[in-house]
Amino acid sequence: MPSADAIRINPSILAADFVNMQADLARIATADFVHVDVMDNHFVPNLTFGPQMVERIQATSPVPLDVHLMIADPDRWAPGYAELGAASVTFHLEAATDPVRLARRLREIGARAGVAVKPATPVESLFDVLDEFDQILVMTVEPGFGGQSFMADQMPKLASLADEARARGSQVWLQVDGGISASTIAQAAEAGADTFVAGSAVFGADDPGQAIAALRAQASAHHRH
Repeated sequence: MPSADAIRINPSILAADFVNMQADLARIATADFVHVDVMDNHFVPNLTFGPQMVERIQATSPVPLDVHLMIADPDRWAPGYAELGAASVTFHLEAATDPVRLARRLREIGARAGVAVKPATPVESLFDVLDEFDQILVMTVEPGFGGQSFMADQMPKLASLADEARARGSQVWLQVDGGISASTIAQAAEAGADTFVAGSAVFGADDPGQAIAALRAQASAHHRH
């Protein structure tokens, strides 16, 4: 397992070329994970794809899958994504009936268990159960669409999570997703994030590998240890 101080860059395939997915995945071989957004047009007002597409990405990706489920009833559906071989499966706190039980099920199957919170959702309810999760995702945009602007007002929430994790000796990864770019990654790292989802900042670059390296260096330089 990477050290607690590791910085992870997870490009979001929402910004990839869906017609040339395999080629685009090959361009991010230096990333830590590929972030796969699954939306059901119910929990969020957008629709992407389901298990069949995730299974195909799993078969062709040079890096592990970090699946982010923006779906209703994850208690029922999330384990299936772990069974497909996704390295990490994140569900939304707002959608889950029993988040701890679901996280334990994902871990049983062999995936890392992540929980995500929308911008309006407080995180204090997670403090006592931090060790039930491998990753907490603080959304820095409203979930549902790529290309939105980074919400800097989420940094105090992220910092409070980082403080709590440190106080408890937790190894939980703190992820941010939404508007992450060369101009925003430093403030997220300073607030305590160690895992960064970047879409157009990577896939929109002339050299995605170079973009990943630059984002990683910037986050490393500003990461709050």
